[in-house]
Amino acid sequence: MAVPARTCGASRPGPARTALPWPGHGPRPGPGARRPPSGPPRPLLLLLPPLLLLPLFAAPGASAYSFPQQHTMQHWARRLEQEIDGVMRIFGGVQQLREIYKDNRNLFEVQENEPQKLVEKVAGDIESLLDRKVQALKRLADAAENFQKAHRWQDNIKEEDILYYDAKADAELDDPESEDVERGSKASTLRLDFVEDSNFKNKVNYSYTAVQIPTDIYKGSTVILNELNWTEALENVFIENRRQDPTLLWQVFGSATGVTRYYPATPWRAPKKIDLYDVRRRPWYIQGASSPKDMVIIVDVSGSVSGLTLKLMKTSVCEMLDTLSDDDYVNVASFNEKAQPVSCFTHLVQANVRNKKVFKEAVQGMVAKGTTGYKAGFEYAFDQLQNSNITRANCNKMIMMFTDGGEDRVQDVFEKYNWPNRTVRVFTFSVGQHNYDVTPLQWMACANKGYYFEIPSIGAIRINTQEYLDVLGRPMVLAGKEAKQVQWTNVYEDALGLGLVVTGTLPVFNLTQDGPGEKKNQLILGVMGIDVALNDIKRLTPNYTLGANGYVFAIDLNGYVLLHPNLKPQTTNFREPVTLDFLDAELEDENKEEIRRSMIDGNKGHKQIRTLVKSLDERYVDEVMRNYTWVPIRSTNYSLGLVLPPYSTFYLQANLSDQILQVKLPISKLKDFEFLLPSSFESEGHVFIAPREYCKDLNASDNNTEFLKNFIELMEKVTPDSKQCNNFLLHNLILDTGITQQLVERVWRDQDLNTYSLLAVFAATDGGITRVFPNKAADDWMENPEPFNASFYRRSLDNHGYVFKPPHQDALLRPLELENDTVGILVSTAVELSLGGRTLRPAVVGVKLDLEAWAEKFKVLASNRTHQDQPQKCGPSSHCEMDCEVNNEDLLCVLIDDGGFLVLSNQNHQWDQVGRFFSEVDANLMLALYNNSFYTRKESYDYQAACAPQPPGNLGAAPRGVFVPTIADFLNLAWWTSAAAWSLFQQLLYGLIYHSWFQADPAEAEGNPEARESSCVMKQTQYYFGSVNASYNAIIDCGNCSRLFHAQRLTNTNLLFVVAEKPLCSQCEGGRLLQKETHSDGPEQCELVQRPRYRRGPHICFDYNATEDTSDCGRGASFPPSLGVLVSLQLLLLLGLPPRPQPQVHAHASRRV
Repeated sequence: MAVPARTCGASRPGPARTALPWPGHGPRPGPGARRPPSGPPRPLLLLLPPLLLLPLFAAPGASAYSFPQQHTMQHWARRLEQEIDGVMRIFGGVQQLREIYKDNRNLFEVQENEPQKLVEKVAGDIESLLDRKVQALKRLADAAENFQKAHRWQDNIKEEDILYYDAKADAELDDPESEDVERGSKASTLRLDFVEDSNFKNKVNYSYTAVQIPTDIYKGSTVILNELNWTEALENVFIENRRQDPTLLWQVFGSATGVTRYYPATPWRAPKKIDLYDVRRRPWYIQGASSPKDMVIIVDVSGSVSGLTLKLMKTSVCEMLDTLSDDDYVNVASFNEKAQPVSCFTHLVQANVRNKKVFKEAVQGMVAKGTTGYKAGFEYAFDQLQNSNITRANCNKMIMMFTDGGEDRVQDVFEKYNWPNRTVRVFTFSVGQHNYDVTPLQWMACANKGYYFEIPSIGAIRINTQEYLDVLGRPMVLAGKEAKQVQWTNVYEDALGLGLVVTGTLPVFNLTQDGPGEKKNQLILGVMGIDVALNDIKRLTPNYTLGANGYVFAIDLNGYVLLHPNLKPQTTNFREPVTLDFLDAELEDENKEEIRRSMIDGNKGHKQIRTLVKSLDERYVDEVMRNYTWVPIRSTNYSLGLVLPPYSTFYLQANLSDQILQVKLPISKLKDFEFLLPSSFESEGHVFIAPREYCKDLNASDNNTEFLKNFIELMEKVTPDSKQCNNFLLHNLILDTGITQQLVERVWRDQDLNTYSLLAVFAATDGGITRVFPNKAADDWMENPEPFNASFYRRSLDNHGYVFKPPHQDALLRPLELENDTVGILVSTAVELSLGGRTLRPAVVGVKLDLEAWAEKFKVLASNRTHQDQPQKCGPSSHCEMDCEVNNEDLLCVLIDDGGFLVLSNQNHQWDQVGRFFSEVDANLMLALYNNSFYTRKESYDYQAACAPQPPGNLGAAPRGVFVPTIADFLNLAWWTSAAAWSLFQQLLYGLIYHSWFQADPAEAEGNPEARESSCVMKQTQYYFGSVNASYNAIIDCGNCSRLFHAQRLTNTNLLFVVAEKPLCSQCEGGRLLQKETHSDGPEQCELVQRPRYRRGPHICFDYNATEDTSDCGRGASFPPSLGVLVSLQLLLLLGLPPRPQPQVHAHASRRV
């Protein structure tokens, strides 16, 4: 029995709707509708022959209709399936291409990818590459220690005594306000000539090293000049290393004094704002200078901490957090009478980028009130460090206390928690200018193997929040050779423009003694580093034999990827490492968690899993089979994995030896090469070639026409067995050129595409050929010329049957501009070969449908036409079923793909919405399909996105420039009688230099492209087919408004056929499903830290040595201001003549050798 048409409200007045579609008698379509294409109708393959000759439309008489029954819609679905299959069989040429491959069997061999052998070979190659860098590192570290030991300290050394290339000299000469330009101290600076080097992506000089000194360190100080003096000898070692290994990139020595000497010399990349680079804050230096840390930061927020002092503390904590790496764990708490965490983190958490961001934001909300209670703060900190039920570094343990001063020494707390073993170091920081006695703070640090620091102003923050690393380095230095172990870093952005790199690090120790029989020096001199570009490691992995969906990846002990095709940071911040977890690079599931854990543990393994993968354009999700194989990379903290789809177990390798023996001339004389020439395109179709590195001398180009021209010109000179070319790539390209040309000859050339409403036919191959026929269709071909980077290609390999790909549309962009024969829908399918029991998929073929013509054809196929030459008529007194052609005013008929995007519709006004997420077209119906399990949703986060910077807010912001005292400050007599006025003056001076630490200058941000975008998190949502495979009828019932719909998957396609009544009332307007990528804060960090991902820290730890001398634990003295000083400063401020501050190098006295 037919299902009655639905009602809106109580009942629909009058008879059931009648449909008078255009052309015919009745209303013409609205402005959004399109006329059907002029000329004769396009044929329908599967309708009876008489129907093929008749027009698509006829005017029915007035009649009564009901919603079509299920068997009727199933019949329409079968007709659609048959029509699609028929067109693809005739024009796709899958069977014919199989025959062509078999006919040319003598031109290629079938090779096998053996996962275990492959991954072990690549791991061995990477190990060898890194081992060469390790040997160079050891030579450098040994030489540095010997040079420094032999160096004689000079108290009276002068700048003009030292000749070196100052990497920032050129930038400072261009800056008329530069300090050094004003002092005229360039006499000691070399002027060098540079040559462009593609390996460094920079201009370099191989005869010299370059020196970079941080902005806030005075270059003329005795410590720096002596450092420059003895490190000059490293130049010859750098040069000799490069002679032994020409592939070496940057060789760097980062000194504990802040000096960086690197080779080869190149000008420093000076930022538009103040240069904040300090080698001691680079991820590689921090990792090499000390063992992992468990750190608790406690901040005094008692009432005495107000105004500038509190702001200095907030900034100091943020700078302290920047000295931590992903191997470290941290928590931050504030205290007065009681202690409490500043954030939602109740225990130590990994010091990764996202957790540190939470801390930095939370610190800005600290408010000063109450009285100072050191006991509460330290008890909280010790309790945190004693918590053994959480993941932590389990190495160096320390407490960092920031305060403005106090009298209590809390000796009872130390006796209870830390003595006599003193396993926790205590570092105290006196912040701001005050008259408090600092002796208790010094005592706390000295009694607990720590150090005391003073931070009177902004200028002292950076230097004094990183000096603690020298103390942590003592056990490492005293351990001697045992501690001389190379460590490899996370991925990070090279400050000199090399791109993404990893760095091998080795600490350099001070081997001097203060005198005969004295204890050995326990200071770390610095860290030696050698960069390895990720691209150099990638070159050791198989490029094209793994197929479009096979790849190699590598992870470290934190689970962060070193190699992965999805490691593509959109923006890079050289101050932070690039930390993309393997489970964020892919769609996370339990199987991948197990694989990740096994790799971190250094095991070998193999596992076949069913998993979800995103399409290359990130619009679709496919459920696929993948084989994972993994092995550790010996002598490193890395593990290597290989991912292969089952169909990529085998691949083709061209064997053109017979042709090559016949042709000793250039490759252009080979038989099939002529079909790459543009002169053949008119008859054979347009050829796009993948922009691969076929030969070393081939000039790359983003324009494929130009690239093809460069390729042809080079082939006129190159012989087939040339050593400068990759014969695998070159021969496979030529093989596929001939094979796709034979497809043109056997199938495409004799067919009339217009007869079947096709804009183009195409074939793409693993060998890098994309052939589009006819030639004119190439003008509208928008797919990537590299098949391995084309979404249709990769999805076709992963899906059986025909994959439809509508044109991509963004909801914010204007609709498609529909013009005859310009907008097409791709339909593609993989060509599967079976050769001697070995199965592989070397190519994808397909057609491009004419959108408008197929929309009209869709209506007819989903109609009640039979043999007749006109639509079915329904008498006035009879009941008939609606169909998608006659009743398109009442009935909505659509094809939606597996991602939920509109492919075809019987509504003319929806043609320009093809390619949009269907919720943007009919939110009510898409929600019903989702609720009825036709679609499943997958949500994930992209941690590598780039976003426009957010405008800074005023709440919790650090000082932009000059500190403005509050009314309370003016009323507080202690403020005037303390040293706050001196701090005000320093704030003015340093604020001019360091204001970029706190807040970006909007004017500079606008002019700097890098400042316009920053790293952010984007939430991605994809939809894919759910568990429902059968035909399904349902009703959308919301209040008084009901709406019937039917949905059915089309066999052997990625399409869902949906028939629904058109909505007549707004009651059914429910929620809208979102598919568009949206800005997000990411998953809730407070919840994530409760279930941290598995990781392992470095296997070595140096946090204790019985011979350590802890007597050097910091010195400090108060600055008692005088009335004369205050008056002088005020006059300077009023006159606007502030003197240039004399930057100071903060170095331990024991650095003097």
